[in-house]
Amino acid sequence: MKLPLFLLPFLILAASAEPPAPPAFTQRDGKIIITPAPGTHARYTIDGSNPGVKSGPYLAPIALPDEFMIRAISVTEDRKSSSAVAEYAVISSLRGAKPPSSIVPCTQDRDWPVYDWAKRHAALCEIVAKQKPRVAYIGDSITQMFGGEPHDRSQPGQPVWEKYFGRRNAVNLGFGYDYTENTLWRLQHGELEGTDLKLAIVCIGTNNAGKNTADEIVAGVKAILAEIRRAQPNAKILLLGILPRSAKPDGVRAKVATVNTALAQLGGTGPITFLDVSEKFIQPDGSIPKELMGDFLHPTLKGYEILAAAIDPTIARLLGE
Repeated sequence: MKLPLFLLPFLILAASAEPPAPPAFTQRDGKIIITPAPGTHARYTIDGSNPGVKSGPYLAPIALPDEFMIRAISVTEDRKSSSAVAEYAVISSLRGAKPPSSIVPCTQDRDWPVYDWAKRHAALCEIVAKQKPRVAYIGDSITQMFGGEPHDRSQPGQPVWEKYFGRRNAVNLGFGYDYTENTLWRLQHGELEGTDLKLAIVCIGTNNAGKNTADEIVAGVKAILAEIRRAQPNAKILLLGILPRSAKPDGVRAKVATVNTALAQLGGTGPITFLDVSEKFIQPDGSIPKELMGDFLHPTLKGYEILAAAIDPTIARLLGE
């Protein structure tokens, strides 16, 4: 089939379009500023990998410890074109042990296009400022899929969320595919501002199990707890054990159990209460029923009902209900 002649100039222009220029780096007041090419935005990594269109968006100046490498690209708004990779090394003469990635705040967008991480963060900052919640439930996709606004992905637990949290002026600060370092970034950039929390519920760390040691995951959770205490000194904290995962016992579930054992030691520290409800999801033979976790990671509607019922008495006690 022949194309109409009037389309040829547009096709030639599209074929000859060049990718955007790489971003530039500047350092000011100990922080790194990334400036993308005009008409684009920057995406970056700090873990040694090359960034792509689903890497974390650059949203604020970056403060990094010594011995880190930032890699960044310029990306068009439609994410269909990106630049070559630019690098910036953070090096100091005072060299020390490199901290684990679990405690170095950074953004992410791994679940796009299921949802847009940066848009959810901006929306929740506005919700917190307007709603002034008493309760914040902080976590990853397990929390995000529980319910609450914004409704930017499937939320099988929504009826349960309304039942247990609708009357408590609660906000859902769960983000799919968050590592501890991503949650830490969010909390440092507005999600805990403009309100006076009575209770922060925290369940985070399962996504780190594939790349961090148990000690590194614990360090990430501790950093999040420290940030909550800094930003919301009057809030009590309910630290939940990471939920079990995998159809049957395996190495990942064993690592999660090791992390929970360590997190349990934080209970009773200042405003922190620890609660592990893992046994509610595990059968005597060690298996997790699909009716409770369809993918052996995220609860189903029934799974969220079991989770909510298990933690509700502790929530009521901590809120003085």
